[in-house]
Amino acid sequence: MCNNNNNNNNDNNCCQNCIMEILQVINVLQSNACPDSCLLSCDRPALGGGTNCVICNTRPIQLYTCGSNGTPWAMPISREADAATSTVFRVEKVDGCCCTFRVLTTNPDTTSLYPYVSTDSLFTMDTNCLCSIRCLNDTYVECL
Repeated sequence: MCNNNNNNNNDNNCCQNCIMEILQVINVLQSNACPDSCLLSCDRPALGGGTNCVICNTRPIQLYTCGSNGTPWAMPISREADAATSTVFRVEKVDGCCCTFRVLTTNPDTTSLYPYVSTDSLFTMDTNCLCSIRCLNDTYVECL
């Protein structure tokens, strides 16, 4: 595990890191979809509103694993063989040291105000393998 020097550590403190705390905040915010906005950091206390006053329901993020040399984590956008990949995700669930993410993909409707659409592709990651996250602009994603 990248963020834990003692791999035999079996207590629940293994997940007490800044990335896990931010993912938990994002998960709660997306569940509540608050209309107020504040600081432009990943853990700002509310999701922002869109340009047409639709309340945002997603804080899209990119994940970076230990040893990735600055390359964001990528996952397939579908379960089909040879599926395209995306590096943009939505926090769906936080459970202990694990977080479940939904893969978002670029919105094919170029006239839409919203840059991403939801996919059926989900994955779970041990957050001890994450060394950084990058938050993108809050947005609204349909069908969540």
